[in-house]
Amino acid sequence: MKILQTRSFYLAVLLTLICSILGTLLGGVPYLNIIGALVISLILGMLMQFHQPTILRAKAGIGFISNKFLRFGIILLGFKLNLVDLAHAGVKTILLAVVIVTGTITIGYNIARKMGVDSQLAILASSGTGICGAAAVMGISPQIQVSADKEEQKREDEVLAVAIVAILGTVFTMIEIAIKPLLHMTPTQFGVLTGGSLHEIAHAVAAGGSGGPISLDTAIITKLSRVLMLAPAALIIGIWYQKKINRSQSTGHQKLPIPWFMLGFIIASVIGTFVPLGASVLAWLVKLAYLVLGMAMAALGMSVNFNVILHRGRNALLAATITSVILLTFMIIVSKTLF
Repeated sequence: MKILQTRSFYLAVLLTLICSILGTLLGGVPYLNIIGALVISLILGMLMQFHQPTILRAKAGIGFISNKFLRFGIILLGFKLNLVDLAHAGVKTILLAVVIVTGTITIGYNIARKMGVDSQLAILASSGTGICGAAAVMGISPQIQVSADKEEQKREDEVLAVAIVAILGTVFTMIEIAIKPLLHMTPTQFGVLTGGSLHEIAHAVAAGGSGGPISLDTAIITKLSRVLMLAPAALIIGIWYQKKINRSQSTGHQKLPIPWFMLGFIIASVIGTFVPLGASVLAWLVKLAYLVLGMAMAALGMSVNFNVILHRGRNALLAATITSVILLTFMIIVSKTLF
């Protein structure tokens, strides 16, 4: 690829790598760890826009990183998914994840559309709410096929969706920690609640950890069962969205998008589960995944229009808030009655 031989690419690598490393370091700081390294990397990338001459020189490389590095990072994230642990969690947990993801995306999308939110922003925000936050937004986004003249709007929608799930995930993390004494739940029940209702893995860890080690372990397993839904959700949403576009534009049959990088995600999870790589190697692969994803998020932050985001984000945020309240209510009932 010619882009790999340009100064723009290497400048973009340097800038996004700095943002990702800083995001990782800041993501480990108390209180900031609720926000998470990926979202912090995105914010740092947005701050880079204050020096536009540098951003313009790196523009071509930034576009490449936000696209290709994203897919590579999602593949590496598969090493975090231990299929044996999920199997031990039982059919009930997996079925619950299917219900959560399907219901949240469906309800969230329809609420957003009723409120006048653009369809691609609606599906990205509801996917991030239903599956696993920023990683889900970035995993689903390649399945949303748009024309070249709408690529800029798509990047804006990605940033908006990530911002929405980051804000709401942080708010609802604090809400769930605050109401924990009022719910009178066992540690397992509270772990199911947090893992089933919160947006990012960081949110589930923060809230679940407040209930003790049993609650934390249950929260992580429940959350990872939702992460497992990322691959099938990406495929289904890609097929649905393509058919929707074909119907609205009367363009006839077009090639359906197949998320090949999601196949890599599944293969990575299989390797991480059944190949004896060792805990330290797996830990480094997961760290590399977040480093690469942080670079992609930073690149995304370097290429967004702030005015448009502020103008278009209000109804999407309100719709996602309503969806999050519905999800929390549902999970309180399910956790108390089934676990």
